[in-house]
Order: sequence, then structure tokens, then C-alpha cells
Amino acid sequence: MLRPAHLPTAAHRWMLVAFASSGLLLFSWLARIPSIKDGLALSTVDLGIVLLVGSVGALAMVIAAGPLMARWGTIPLFGAGTALMALGGTLMGVGTAAASLGLLVLGIIVQGMGGALINVTSNVESARVERALGRTVIPQFHAAFSAGAVAGSGLGALCSAVGIGVALQFAVVAALGAVLRLAALAGGLVLPQRADERVAKTDPRPSSLAAWREPRTLLIGTLTLATVVAEGAANNWLSVALVDGFGQTESVGGIVLAVMIGSMMLVRIVGNTAVDRLGRVLTMRLSLSVTAGGLLLFGLAPGLPLAVVGASAWGVGTALIFPIAVGAASDHPLLAPGRVAVLSAITTVGALVAPPLLGIAAGSLGVRHALLMVAVVALLGLLAAGSVAPRSGRLEPDEPLVLDPATAPGRA
Repeated sequence: MLRPAHLPTAAHRWMLVAFASSGLLLFSWLARIPSIKDGLALSTVDLGIVLLVGSVGALAMVIAAGPLMARWGTIPLFGAGTALMALGGTLMGVGTAAASLGLLVLGIIVQGMGGALINVTSNVESARVERALGRTVIPQFHAAFSAGAVAGSGLGALCSAVGIGVALQFAVVAALGAVLRLAALAGGLVLPQRADERVAKTDPRPSSLAAWREPRTLLIGTLTLATVVAEGAANNWLSVALVDGFGQTESVGGIVLAVMIGSMMLVRIVGNTAVDRLGRVLTMRLSLSVTAGGLLLFGLAPGLPLAVVGASAWGVGTALIFPIAVGAASDHPLLAPGRVAVLSAITTVGALVAPPLLGIAAGSLGVRHALLMVAVVALLGLLAAGSVAPRSGRLEPDEPLVLDPATAPGRA
């Protein structure tokens, strides 16, 4: 059994595994979107509508995730999310192979529900691990996600190149992801709750929803929305843009997606140093500007080489936005769980809604030109960049806190 002093280190290690598995699962199927599109004879608009309809389950689940965590805690929700994602991924593969639109949509719905639970619980727990260790580690978790995403994109490209069907690929990856996440859960992913983190048990709902009334938290949420729109656009449409806009094969699209995610990973590995030297606000502003520049270059590039450069800059820019936002939301340790849950909810909604809407717009503008709209979103995020400035641990007037009297400060 691990000693209490070793628990944060073990949680840090297993959190890296959990984030990496999320990247692997997500990007291994995103790299095969052209196969899904062709397998069901979907137009670009049709695909956008399918993704939008499939988001219904996740939208419902992410809204419920905060109160569910307050009632049941992280472990049951993380386990449920693991099971739902495995089932959903398998259904998506079977639906594509059988040319069944109904099964595909059902799979997307089920996987989205599981992904919403995993997203909220993982980000809340990552903030707890960072506080327990007493040093900045959140960018490392997102670097692990990017590493898993690179592996997933490469796996999808390889399976496409050698002719492995999506049903087999999705089923194997779903099983692998479930095993990794359950191992992380058993190994100590979730830290024991400290006394000063316990809220009143008589009615947990106010503490789980209070962060939605905080102006600063909502401003930070707009930044996470900007980055998730940029990342979601890449995840869902970059490979399609390479196939349709440049006449490349699906495997090439998967490779360029891996380049973009690899750029994100490298920046996240060294991101702690950048944030410490430049500060949160300047780093955020630079990140948003580079994101917009990369998107503009990709959308307007006359040929593949410049498009690849744009995709890489796109990844560099988006790399630190969400980790910085989570760190800013976690300035006050007692209020961090509720605030991080708000950011996770906003990003989940944005990740589900924005890509389908882009697909619908692409029906008129073309995929590459539709992506230019995302650059505008990134530039608008500059208006809220100042919200990530560090705050002291004291409570502000708009920051309500309900603590269990038995664990309030000053009590024995």
C-alpha cells in the first residue's frame, strides 16, 4: 500500500496515463473520419449534421456532471465514462462497417456521454494533483494527451494505409483504452479527499453550481471555448480539408493531423517554463495570436507545404490555452473543483457543437475557408486574456463558499 506522502506522485503518474489514453481513443477515430464519411456516402453537410445530432448525449451529460460529482464523487463517474466510451467506440466502428447510420449516431451519442464524464472528472482531479504536489503540472497532463493523440492519429493513418477496417480498429482501441483507464483508477488516480475540500453534505448543489455565477470564471471559460473550437476544428476537419482541399489521401491527412498534435505536445512539455517567465496573461495573448495566424495560413495556403506549416503553428498556439485556464481557475484551492468543472463543461459543449456547425458552413464555403472563422474566434479571445492573471487565495465578494462547519478553518 502506498504511504500518504507517495499518493500525489502515484496520482500524477496515473493521471498521465489517463490523459494519454483519452488522446489515443479520440484521435484514432478522428483520423478515420474520411473513411466514415465515404463508408456511409455522407456529404460534408451530412457529416456535420451527424456529428451535431450525435452530440445530444454529451450535451446532457456534461450539464449533469457537476451535480453528479457532488453526489457520487469521481471514481464512479470515471468508471462509468470508461465503460460508455468503450461501448460507443465499438458501436461507431460496427455502424460504419455495416453502413448503418443509426448505429453510427448511437455510437457517437454513447461515446460522447462517456467522454463528458471523463473530461470533467479528469480536469477536476488534475487540479487536485497539482495542488497536492505544490508545483505546476497541468501542462504535463495535456502533453500526455497530445502524445496519445499523436499515437492515435498515427495509428489511424497506418490502419488506413494497410487497409484495416474501422470496425476492428475501433474495437481494439476501445478495449485498450478501457484497460488503461481502469488500471489508472486502481493504481491511485484519484487522491483521497482532504478535510478542507469537503463541502456541506446536506445540499451539495449550491457548491457545485456557484461557479457559474462568477464573472471571472465565465471569462476564463470564453478562453477555453476559443481553444476547444480551434482544437475541435482540427480534430474533425483537418484531415478532411487535406483530402478535399489538396487532393491528398486519408493517410496524409492523418500524418498532418499528427504533425499538428505533435507541435502541441512539444510546446506543452516546455510550457511550464514559458508561463513562469512570461506570465499567464502574456503567454495567453501570444498563444491566441499564433493560433489565429496558423489558421489563416492553413486556410489561405496555395499548396501543401505552407498548409503543413500553418497546421503546426495552429497546434503551437492552442497548446497552452486550456492548461493556463485550468491553472487560473484553480488559484483558490477550495473553489477549484467547481470552477474547473465549469471550464470542462464549456469545453465539452464547444467541442461538440462547433465542429458540426463548421461542417454545415463548409457546405457553402469549403472546409478550408470555413476554418477561417475559427481564427476570428481566437482573436476575439484576446479580449478576455487578462482574466487569467493570478489571484490570491482569499475569497472575492462574488465567490460564495459553503464549507462543512466541522472542517472549517480554525476548527480542531
